Amino acid sequence: MMSLFSTLPGICLVQSLRDVKLPAGKILIPGVVSHPTDLVEHPELLADRIITFAELVGRENVIAGTDCGLGGRVHPQIAWAKLRALRDGAAIASKKLWS
Repeated sequence: MMSLFSTLPGICLVQSLRDVKLPAGKILIPGVVSHPTDLVEHPELLADRIITFAELVGRENVIAGTDCGLGGRVHPQIAWAKLRALRDGAAIASKKLWS
């Protein structure tokens, strides 16, 4: 498994993944939820991020995650809201990718 930051400014993993093939048997865990801000991303935005990575490395090779741990960085209520948005975004992406 490979876990990667992807929402931080200045990091363009999408372009990098266009140029590099994911090794066979590897799973990519892109951070689609930002950790250093109190902003709760909309589930549709998170779904778009997940779909972008799935199109690059294959839908079966992506597990969406957070950029980093949320504990201690944001208020617990915001952290849970971010995780709910991630859940909802993953459901939207799964529906689009697997149907």
